[in-house]
Amino acid sequence: MTDVRYATSPGEMARLAPEELRERFLVTNLFAAGEVRFTLSHHDRLLIGGAMPNGAELELVPPAELRAENLCDRRELGIVCLDGIGAVRTDDRTHQVSAEDIVYVGQGTRSVTVAGDAVFYIVSAPAHLAHPTTLITRDDADSVRIGEAHKASERTLRKYVHEDGARSCELALGITTLEPGSVWNTMPCHTHDRRTEIYLYFGLDPAERVVHLCGEPARTRSIIVADRQAVISPPWSVHTGAGTAPYRFVWSTAGENLAYNDMDLVATESLS
Repeated sequence: MTDVRYATSPGEMARLAPEELRERFLVTNLFAAGEVRFTLSHHDRLLIGGAMPNGAELELVPPAELRAENLCDRRELGIVCLDGIGAVRTDDRTHQVSAEDIVYVGQGTRSVTVAGDAVFYIVSAPAHLAHPTTLITRDDADSVRIGEAHKASERTLRKYVHEDGARSCELALGITTLEPGSVWNTMPCHTHDRRTEIYLYFGLDPAERVVHLCGEPARTRSIIVADRQAVISPPWSVHTGAGTAPYRFVWSTAGENLAYNDMDLVATESLS
């Protein structure tokens, strides 16, 4: 059965008890050997999943909640290789992937399978236009260094699926790596009322955690996140966090547009 998360208003989030907050927004059990697992958010109908073929091959079958014969009948998706070496097969094409490579799969693709000794993270959004299925390697991604070392926010951001890269209908997707000595992943932070965003944290030592801040800027909440866990961020919510040790995260958005700079900046001093 698919894990379904319903849409939440700002006022409702502010009233949630800590355990209710985690139940609504934190995704903890995406990855299991030999399985494909999905979580569906009603915020912009974003679907995320985890797949661990464990040396075999797994088909990405659409959850019953989509009422679709094939996963990409009305959707597009990004398949991120978090770790290991594997393959993504789309219809009659096979794409070899290694850590931090991403395959964008266009709407209308009939069959999608993943294979090998790799850990795959899947992000899917509704799509009304078909774009070519594309492999984007880690080295080919649009890479930029952002943040400031003296504010513990220096990081390397790699854009894979975006308006100037691999084309998509609604989905934007990339990976950010914190530089040594930095802990903040998005600071100053922002909201973007036109898109939902999901962070998947990975590369974190099992004993360490990320303190993820969410909610309206004037009444933030916190969620403690472990390795390979995801946080769903509604369009009106900030999404930023600080780690106790080095980590990386996959960011993905879907909604009104693909403009990376379409965001409403939040002054740090206004956070509370």
